[in-house]
Amino acid sequence: MTSTAAPATAAKAVARHPRRRVDRHAVGAFILLTAPTVIGLGLFKYVAIGWSLLLSLNDARGTLELGSWAGLDNYAFLLSDDGFRSSLGTVVAFTAFIVPVTFVASLALAVLVNRVRRGRAFFRTAFLIPAAVSYVAASLVWKMSLFNGLPSGIANTLGDLFGMSPVPWIGTEQPPLYWIVLVTLRLWLQVGLYMILFLAGLQAIPQELYEAAAIDGAGAWQTFRRITLPQLRNTSVAVMLLMLIAAFQAFDEFYNIFSSGLGGSSTAPVQPPLVYLYGIAIKDQNYGLASAGAFLLTVVIVLVTLLQGRLVGFGRKD
Repeated sequence: MTSTAAPATAAKAVARHPRRRVDRHAVGAFILLTAPTVIGLGLFKYVAIGWSLLLSLNDARGTLELGSWAGLDNYAFLLSDDGFRSSLGTVVAFTAFIVPVTFVASLALAVLVNRVRRGRAFFRTAFLIPAAVSYVAASLVWKMSLFNGLPSGIANTLGDLFGMSPVPWIGTEQPPLYWIVLVTLRLWLQVGLYMILFLAGLQAIPQELYEAAAIDGAGAWQTFRRITLPQLRNTSVAVMLLMLIAAFQAFDEFYNIFSSGLGGSSTAPVQPPLVYLYGIAIKDQNYGLASAGAFLLTVVIVLVTLLQGRLVGFGRKD
């Protein structure tokens, strides 16, 4: 009795839920619309990455074709190269300073803008505008106008008001004042973007929490430490990861501030890995060695990002 009823039940279920027919026109439209993006990504991204990996394992000098097989020689050379290791030290020092400073400045601005009752949209837009400016254009403005080292330059003019003598900001004199140029440029370009992310997180915090804290007599610092920071935990972790990756990928400001032309970045007092590898690829045309350096830098970024995510508990549910 049971065995006879089972097929009948299954037949009724199929009848109630007929098999949906594939809409060939919808499938064709989907393929037609997505094909350019898929082909572009595959050809110019994934194929390029795969070819670069092969180049890193070859002695490719002056050509993008695969040369003689070199194995891991390019990687071993870079790991023992003082120039590449020095560039890693430069970007680590730059990251260790610029990430905390940008984080604090962005969060402070977000808190201040969030407390503004009128004109919040104006301040939000004003701080976000620099994020849309090209790094190259901003670097040239910093180099040729703000910190050009001339007595009539903006930085030296402001310094003269406080009794400071004109200084060559981008020169190699001690102390290395070019770090002020690099840091202020990166801050001006990025603070507004991360401020918007923090502002979105602040506006998502329930106001009932602040009202309860006010009733309990909590002060401003207690409210910020006990309510605002914990509620911004996920936003803070995401912002920190974005800042870290962006800092390790520093290129435009270093190259355009110190370089006087194509391949001229070799005279820079400090070089991050991307600038150093750019000189190897463009000036020396050693594409195999430059590709190996790019993959080494990628591994470093991934490892540091995973380590930071592990320490701060990225993706962990509270």
